[in-house]
Amino acid sequence: MAGIAGIGGLPAGGLSALAQAYRQQVLASGPGASGASGASGAQGLSAAARAQAGREGAFAGVLGNGLSSLEATNANAAAKAVQAATGDLSDVHDYVIAATQAQVATELTTTVRNKALDAFNDIMRMSL
Repeated sequence: MAGIAGIGGLPAGGLSALAQAYRQQVLASGPGASGASGASGAQGLSAAARAQAGREGAFAGVLGNGLSSLEATNANAAAKAVQAATGDLSDVHDYVIAATQAQVATELTTTVRNKALDAFNDIMRMSL
């Protein structure tokens, strides 16, 4: 898997590295991130801006956790596939279940991404 990790635009660390990079990007681009740092930056923000920054961090965390969960599901399916191929898996149904879970999770993630991109494109096409 390590040789395939760079394909498709994913960083070398796979989905967990992508999730971490996304968290860093969202937190770095939040309110108060341009030049304000530490406690002095937080004191300069209004209560609404601090709440917005907290929501953005929470959203980034949810997305990151979702991507990490997807990666773990795919890793579990890959491990079960290896066990099934080598004969170490006592019940082949475990592999079928893990592979189906990984497939459904990947399809769900792709669908959510596509819907988010469609919504973003719709917003960008709106005239002011």
